[in-house]
Amino acid sequence: MTKTEHPMQTLTLSVKGMSCAACVARVEDALKTIPGVADAQVNFATHQATVHHKAVLLDTLVNAVSNAGYEASSHISEDAEQIERTTEYRNLRSLFITAAILSTLIMATGMTHTMWSANISPHHIHILLFALATPVQFLCGWRFLKGAWATLRHRTADMNSLIAAGTLAAYFYSAAVTFVPLGTQNIQTYFDTSAMIITLVLLGRLLETRARGRTSSAIRKLLDLRPKTARIVRNGRDVETPVEHIQVGDHIRVRPGENIPVDGLIQNGHSAIDESMLTGESMPVDKQLGDKVIGGTRNTTGSFIFKATQIGADTVLSQIIDLVRQAQGSKAPIQHLADRVASIFVPIIFAIALLTCALWWIFGFGIETALINAVVVLIIACPCAMGLATPTAIAVGTGRGAQLGILIKGGDALENAHRLNAIVLDKTGTLTEGKPTVIDIIPAENYHRDHILKLAASAEKGSEHPLGEAIVRAAQEANLSLHPTTDFEAKPGVGIAATVDGQRVVLGNSGAMSDRAKYPAEKLEAEGKTVVFVTVDHQPAGLIAISDNLKADAAQAVQDLQHLGLKVSLVTGDNARTAKAIGQQLNIDQVFAEVLPQDKAHKIAQLQNKNMNVGMVGDGINDAPALAQANVGIALSSGTDIAIESAGMILMSGNLSAIATSIRLSRQTMRIIRQNLFWAFAYNTLLIPIAALGLLNPLGGPMLAAAAMALSSVSVVTNALRLQRFSP
Repeated sequence: MTKTEHPMQTLTLSVKGMSCAACVARVEDALKTIPGVADAQVNFATHQATVHHKAVLLDTLVNAVSNAGYEASSHISEDAEQIERTTEYRNLRSLFITAAILSTLIMATGMTHTMWSANISPHHIHILLFALATPVQFLCGWRFLKGAWATLRHRTADMNSLIAAGTLAAYFYSAAVTFVPLGTQNIQTYFDTSAMIITLVLLGRLLETRARGRTSSAIRKLLDLRPKTARIVRNGRDVETPVEHIQVGDHIRVRPGENIPVDGLIQNGHSAIDESMLTGESMPVDKQLGDKVIGGTRNTTGSFIFKATQIGADTVLSQIIDLVRQAQGSKAPIQHLADRVASIFVPIIFAIALLTCALWWIFGFGIETALINAVVVLIIACPCAMGLATPTAIAVGTGRGAQLGILIKGGDALENAHRLNAIVLDKTGTLTEGKPTVIDIIPAENYHRDHILKLAASAEKGSEHPLGEAIVRAAQEANLSLHPTTDFEAKPGVGIAATVDGQRVVLGNSGAMSDRAKYPAEKLEAEGKTVVFVTVDHQPAGLIAISDNLKADAAQAVQDLQHLGLKVSLVTGDNARTAKAIGQQLNIDQVFAEVLPQDKAHKIAQLQNKNMNVGMVGDGINDAPALAQANVGIALSSGTDIAIESAGMILMSGNLSAIATSIRLSRQTMRIIRQNLFWAFAYNTLLIPIAALGLLNPLGGPMLAAAAMALSSVSVVTNALRLQRFSP
């Protein structure tokens, strides 16, 4: 008996308790060790884990995360997540205000105690400082102590460990010299140090939480497009109903100015729909009877009734939100270096701090100086910045892309796009309108124009090829009645054959015709038209010239790509003359002609073998192998089809200018990521040795270290948020 093969599933978990990039590695390792888990990616910016698994129970995943010292639960809704984020922000704000007030009192007492020395002994002042610092350490700083204890129980360490060790060292040293007589009244305490460190770290966390919340603003804006209620028409009356209760087949009325609740087809009325949320295009689109409308788009003028066809998770808006959420939770390859460093960063910092303390003490500077220098090393180290450098930029970049009608499926596509130095454009449906039209019919001797069209259309009647559909459409417009066909045969890349009214009719390229039929076609092909040759019973019967007009923005789009330094190529199944003519119209030098759909991927591979990073732009159907082969596959969507598996990016508008925009967005995102990583690594590389040498003590020592550490994390997130201002 064979085992049942379970399909691969993807589950998103919300993870709590992570304080730095080192936590990411531990949660990932805990999940990856579970049998049945193929891969796990944890995003520090969104505090989410994406798990690819086969038949693993949710409880198993949650327990594994719990055993690693963190909390996990199934992914909650965006609304619930926003409530949690708001609650967390308010809690942090309360703790920070409390810590700031007490720390200010501690600092004021410490700076003015000489004024009271005549009436109050230094010992009593130290007791007062102890009383003020204790709630800061154990109430306001409890989250750091709790996190440090959790990691200690699992024999690991993270950001909480550094903060807890640094503040507790300063606090307990000060408590010891306060309550244990040392034979001298001239003692130095560091209650102000421990209190201010916690206060500044809380401020950093507060600002970081606020900034991180803004990285998911794109998803919230998409969710806000979905109305809470809809007017369902029942028995001639409008019944206001929660959107969640809409069923497929319900008839829904939409009035001017309202957002459409779900996807469907117009049954009555007409209007102009603002689809900018979907495509990034600002001009409303006219919708008539039978046209498809998309949930979340806005009705501008008329009132209409439509029938719901997709609801809930099946709507285009829901699929877009899922894609954006998955992309924001994904990792770019560049992040792996930061993750590897972060996984060993905290133990190294503890080792440096211990070595700093030991060397300062050994060289005779006293335990007090040695301890403070070690505390500075512990506090100034910031693995948070390394953990936030990449995911925050990925989250903001993919969110901004969605607002512009560019769906980026993951961090790898976003990163790879910035490396592109060549791009291949498919012709039909990408550079052209995708609506071929019969322009001319040239019959051979003894054949009439309508006769040729009638035979050709009859043969093509069952074809799904765009050229075949154009021929059939031309016959219908000419009111020609078509013959039944038998023995239909399709030859990919060559043409079709069928028996029509007892005659064997073949339509195809020039390979199906004799030389004497080719000559009239050359002029048409040189003009960029596609020529279909027709034979009847193996004898030339004529040719049909078909034109698929270039999109209005095709030439400008090619020029934009060339200005970005990309080598632009055209790939088409057309013959060389037609392809060359189109290439000349678009100023494209490299043209691949007469390429079968299945061979497009080979052309991509040939360019890659020349050390080129190649992007492929196609319609996502016939071009699927080429899109998958390319370093980045970019699919032009119809505006509703976003489930194009082989593409890394999907352009919802079908507007060719979005190709260059997507590449510019990728380059800007990678520029931000590099800036963040440089800052994070440079910060730690420069300041940790300076702290160990004691050079920060004249400038405030531990408190300066805490301020610098908080600033490091906040600056990385703030820098990433600049992507929200990216414009095409």
